[in-house]
Amino acid sequence: MRFGIALLITLVFVMIISVSVGYGLLQFKNASMLIDEEKALYQSTMILEDVLEILQSSPEIVHLADSNASEDLYIFLQNSTYIPLDLGGEKIEISFESARSKININTLNRGNEDLFRNYFRRYMIAESYLDVLKECMSINQAKEGYNSQYLSALFDNNPELFREYIASREHLDIINDFYMREYGEENLKNIPFENLFSYAFAPAQEIDLNYAKADVWELILDVSKERALMLAQQAGGYHSLEDLGLSKREKENLKKFRTSFFSPYLLVKVAILRNKRGVSNIYFEYDIKQKRGYNFVFEL
Repeated sequence: MRFGIALLITLVFVMIISVSVGYGLLQFKNASMLIDEEKALYQSTMILEDVLEILQSSPEIVHLADSNASEDLYIFLQNSTYIPLDLGGEKIEISFESARSKININTLNRGNEDLFRNYFRRYMIAESYLDVLKECMSINQAKEGYNSQYLSALFDNNPELFREYIASREHLDIINDFYMREYGEENLKNIPFENLFSYAFAPAQEIDLNYAKADVWELILDVSKERALMLAQQAGGYHSLEDLGLSKREKENLKKFRTSFFSPYLLVKVAILRNKRGVSNIYFEYDIKQKRGYNFVFEL
């Protein structure tokens, strides 16, 4: 009996020690991963500072700010879409595109929501989807008169979800996942969100019509894909409304959005090629005239 009790106690101690060692190893692994992430973030921040300095001193970009010409911006983007660099032993790739080629989803308001509804209807998506989107834009509610009562269970299922505006593609993905589960709406997967929307709080953000993608034209003018593609293919040389050749109805629809023919803002992607960690990405917008970056996103 005593031998059995002693054996049982020994086994219990062995189990406790094993669990303690396992927990210690797990904590060590987590700490190592945290250190690696902090190191990667620090290195990425230093590289970002170098990239910003390059942008601020680049003669080509300084010229864009001085010339204030849509043609110069178009030429720059056509010839500078991809630039490989070596900064401090780190291999990086920088790419540029217009930061105003898409619709900021937070510009949705009472004046233009009919165009959003028409666009989604083409993809067989019910009007309730737009209602769910507006629930995540409470910052617009007082101004636009949106009902402050939540009609869906989005925030019951996601109580921590940010609800003042849609801040990122990841934020929209959470909303879309909820909508597809709650309403059984698989057609949402057919929407080309990557070509359609930009994010962050900028309810007055304009669309540069010289870089607007075909999906953007389709929504803001409420036109066919063929008509939208034609407008997108002829972009790069638009200077005025007359250059677009719009019908009366298309002009009325266009007035529901803020647009321009020259918006000196770049969307900059910095890809850091790491041997062990793969590729880390940094995205941000760069104001050519003010020489500053903002809306930074790190993917480490």
